[in-house]
Amino acid sequence: MKRTLRVRQAQTVLPFGVGAVLDVQGESFVAAGIENWPRLKTPVPAERLAARLGVTGFFAAPHTLNDRYDMPDRPGVPYVRFPGWLFCGSCRAMVRFMRENEKPGEPPVCRSCAAGPRLAPMRFVRICPDGHLDDVDWWYWAHSKLTPELRDSCTESQHAWKARRLSFRVADRASGLQALSVSCGATREGGKPCRAERDLLNVLGPQGGRCSGRNPWQHWQARASCGQQAHIVQRTAGNVYFPVVYSALDIPQTTEAPRAEHTMAEAVLGHGYWPILLDALGTPRADVFRGMIEEDTGAPDSLIDQLVAEATGAPTPSPTAPSEPGSSGRIDLSRDEWYAFDATRFPEPTKEFAIRRSGLGLDGEQEEPWAVLDAHIGGVVLADRLREVRALTGFRRHSPDGTVVPADTSGRLRWLPATEVYGEGIVLTLDEQRLTTWENDPQVQAHVRGVRADLDASFRAEQLTEAVGDELSPRFLLLHTVAHLLIRQLSFDSGYTTASLRERVYGRPEYGQHGLLIYTAAGDAEGTLGGLVRQGEAPHFAETLIRMLEVAAWCSADPLCAEHTGQGFGNLNRAACHACTLLPETSCETGNTLLDRALVVGSARVPGYFTDVLTASRECAAATALG
Repeated sequence: MKRTLRVRQAQTVLPFGVGAVLDVQGESFVAAGIENWPRLKTPVPAERLAARLGVTGFFAAPHTLNDRYDMPDRPGVPYVRFPGWLFCGSCRAMVRFMRENEKPGEPPVCRSCAAGPRLAPMRFVRICPDGHLDDVDWWYWAHSKLTPELRDSCTESQHAWKARRLSFRVADRASGLQALSVSCGATREGGKPCRAERDLLNVLGPQGGRCSGRNPWQHWQARASCGQQAHIVQRTAGNVYFPVVYSALDIPQTTEAPRAEHTMAEAVLGHGYWPILLDALGTPRADVFRGMIEEDTGAPDSLIDQLVAEATGAPTPSPTAPSEPGSSGRIDLSRDEWYAFDATRFPEPTKEFAIRRSGLGLDGEQEEPWAVLDAHIGGVVLADRLREVRALTGFRRHSPDGTVVPADTSGRLRWLPATEVYGEGIVLTLDEQRLTTWENDPQVQAHVRGVRADLDASFRAEQLTEAVGDELSPRFLLLHTVAHLLIRQLSFDSGYTTASLRERVYGRPEYGQHGLLIYTAAGDAEGTLGGLVRQGEAPHFAETLIRMLEVAAWCSADPLCAEHTGQGFGNLNRAACHACTLLPETSCETGNTLLDRALVVGSARVPGYFTDVLTASRECAAATALG
């Protein structure tokens, strides 16, 4: 019976996108570049994301309605069998399987055994920092301990890339990699047996020779001149594939200015030097008063130019596209999303975006800890309908800071592979005035300064700038940690797994951001169970927040976790570990970095934003227990 191997449409972007190794039903494949995709594709509209990535559009893999109506010959996303070296579990013979030997719907089998058992892929491959992937030269490995003269005397030395007499053996009296070996059963010149053999004890590491300069789906003529040292790793190792994925929410366009700009404009117009600036226009003194207004209000030049034009009747300067500070022309995807959630008047609901204002239901509450909790929360917005587009721009191998290989390895296409996910979410905002007071505390500033120094020295500094901005702020660390703690708590309350929820942290002070979004993110049925918005309604959400803080105050790894001065990648975490804060990396936009539970609940070194909420909760619980 022929079998059909399938990958869901969402999986063609993550985790089995271009360049990823896919293990399925005892076989192993690698996803080919998008230049090999069929003409039949599904367009995915996302204008903001396309402008950010500089492409003309996005396409998703062609989808199938279901198994009943699927056509066996329907074109799909190509996956190439990799590794090419296979072995028989019965006779232990190794076979270099050629692409022309593929038979649709049939796995490769051993032709030397009467039963024809299925061939298994070798478990080791070669990668390099420039993003290339290739088979291990097993013939050379078996002969690597011989002298060059003896090596060349093997009858298969001229066809080593498809040697037909290799065996992958397992020793009975050894364990681990030392029990595995590759041996040669060919002959030497003169008819003597070769008998070259070497175990795999030291196979892992930088000893794979020079890189071939290509990936398995590329033709030999398309190889690059790569001079990097190849590294032998297991084909399922974590450093084989680091995808580069960007995502954006589908936000309706609106002509209303953001609330942050409204507030800033009011501050400028109410400044004492504003009338003096208007009277001094055209004189050298105008720049002095303008600078003092900018320093006091934090207003950008574009806003002051616009207000001056409105006050004097001059032509209004044309608005420029929103960009990240310090980056010329680069669109910040979080800016419009935050302005939509923070708007005074929400956009009209659509089938892609529908949000409504909610709250904790604690207005006028006098009892603790509810009253103090309400004072710390700015508001709650419920997203009944969200559409997220995720696009794969490329991938890295060997290390997260390696060379990016584009999804289009031919370099001719102007589109990217993408997928869209529909779901729901909860937006939580903190009280801006209280948050500003807290993050200006000298202890908080000193504490975050140490994390900022570790971030500047980290190899991931450039990657994380996309999320944190030009400078790491205390509010980003706080909001990011709260997002992780909230996802862990919601996984208990709502029934979703932590991998089915994702975060978006809005912690850029330059844009007035002071909130976070938790939303369903799985592309399968787990992302559409419903009920997340229900958990964000009163009175459920206030109880969830109190339970979240009580759980966050204690970790099974304390006091080691709570007192840690640096852990995780590049020491970018403080009080955060797998027992209390970390999530599946697909749920976190910074890869489980920049987390500190102490900023939420407090510690001996730094005051937490919610310390008084936690104290009030404990006192209330103690009073209830004592009667």
